Amino acid sequence: MGTDSRAAGALLARASTLHLQTGNLLNWGRLRKKCPSTHSEELRDCIRKTLNEWSSQISTDLVREFPDVLECTVSHAVEKINPDEREEMKVSAKLFIVGSNSSSSTRNAVDMACSVLGVAQLDSVIIASPPIEDGVNLSLEHLQPYWEELQNLVHSKKIVAIGTSDLDKTQLEQLYQWAQVKPNSNQVNLASCCVMPPDLTAFAKQFDIQLLTHNDPKGSVQGVGRQKQR
Repeated sequence: MGTDSRAAGALLARASTLHLQTGNLLNWGRLRKKCPSTHSEELRDCIRKTLNEWSSQISTDLVREFPDVLECTVSHAVEKINPDEREEMKVSAKLFIVGSNSSSSTRNAVDMACSVLGVAQLDSVIIASPPIEDGVNLSLEHLQPYWEELQNLVHSKKIVAIGTSDLDKTQLEQLYQWAQVKPNSNQVNLASCCVMPPDLTAFAKQFDIQLLTHNDPKGSVQGVGRQKQR
């Protein structure tokens, strides 16, 4: 094990929080040439490359300080959005919850996404269904603490619109009736259905909720995307 690896290992062992940013994956020549066979392989490659480059740039001061929160990123891979092009882009994020600290983790994730991209506001944020125990059905109570914080972020103009992922008609209807800020979209996993359920389609049409598809595997991490407005 080299000196850089030992220093990185010591920092990671002491820290309680790791912020790891892979940056724009499409701009990494090695990853662009290679076609990962699975989402997990792609994620593993990105994390490995980010950690390797970060560990090679560790400063002596950082090792002395042993910070509680580690910022692991490769500066040349992180791109801020050109302010002149901001109006032409729709910036959306999908948030995957892995812990129970809903309020702070949700706000921190949105703040970090805005900071990394150099924007004041995200056009949309979709929240994946929070993890629950095996044998327990997802209910409104599981969603409420996360949705309340997303609503606060809408009110503070940090987010324009908020949506959900993998909710069936009953779950989406319960959230819609309870929520102050209504969901404007719901993602459906392509692996779970080839055709949108008729009851979900009818409810979404009635209340102007956009139905989208995704193929994110379970256990994914938060992601941010940007697209040109059309």
